[in-house]
Amino acid sequence: MLLLSGCGSDDDRAGRAAQARAPATATAPAASAPGLAPPPRANRFDGAAAFGLLREQVRRYGWRPAGSPALRRLAVRLRALMPRGRLEAIRGHPRLRNVVGTVPGRRPAIVVAAHYDVEALPEGFVGANDGAAGTAAVVTLARAFARARRPRGARELRFVLFDGEEEPAGCTPFEACGIRGSRDYARRHAGEVSALVLLDYIAERQGLRFARELGSDAALWARLRTAAGDAGVGALFPDAPATGEILDDHTPFTRRGVRAIDIIDFDYPQRDSLQDDLDAVSQRSLDAVGEAVHLLVARLRTPA
Repeated sequence: MLLLSGCGSDDDRAGRAAQARAPATATAPAASAPGLAPPPRANRFDGAAAFGLLREQVRRYGWRPAGSPALRRLAVRLRALMPRGRLEAIRGHPRLRNVVGTVPGRRPAIVVAAHYDVEALPEGFVGANDGAAGTAAVVTLARAFARARRPRGARELRFVLFDGEEEPAGCTPFEACGIRGSRDYARRHAGEVSALVLLDYIAERQGLRFARELGSDAALWARLRTAAGDAGVGALFPDAPATGEILDDHTPFTRRGVRAIDIIDFDYPQRDSLQDDLDAVSQRSLDAVGEAVHLLVARLRTPA
């Protein structure tokens, strides 16, 4: 993902994000230790299973950039975990595949997505937060909804893991070189989709907070904030100003008129470094975000 030019430098953005977070941190529930995600009241998302899958990606598959043998092995593993799991080739990129799971329902569908590849550089990057966390949450949500009773008239749910979100080493600009899996999926399927919820940096151990980025639909973000509050984790989603547009896997959908939101804490100190490892993430954070998204998706899929 990439901040759009004209939105300020990464350092400026991080400073403004930190200022926006200060009031929310100060008013976090007493039950939450300083800097840690609040414990959710809801219990529909299996945080332990999600964190186990996060850990497996980092330890078993390691550095797994798009097209690598490690990522292709991981794709097979993830397909097996998905309900009705399948691999969908990405046109123009013969070594890349999106992983797709489906829970049946009426169309247009709700899509919950993440990317499962990691940065090509630095070599050895394992992407505990940038790749593994979102992937683990999407798979865990897919399995939860596949097991749950399907309400009458509920929308189809698609759980999509995009390949090729990160650009190849030395390739610019990002929008042409990256977001390859989401760009192809949007070209093929945007007309079948009513809304997309993208999960990206969601498991930072301390200091986790989300402000809406300008590319995310304001009304859908408001529904996420309501769901987070009802799940007991509203402190993660403060009523703060939008922080600038981020190019990410939701962008090809918004450009085709699909309502979409990007849940990403871009102010992540270990971003794009070898320190984005298991020491930088936590089950507690992953569980809190998972509970909020589970409640949002359950509401989105059910007729009003």
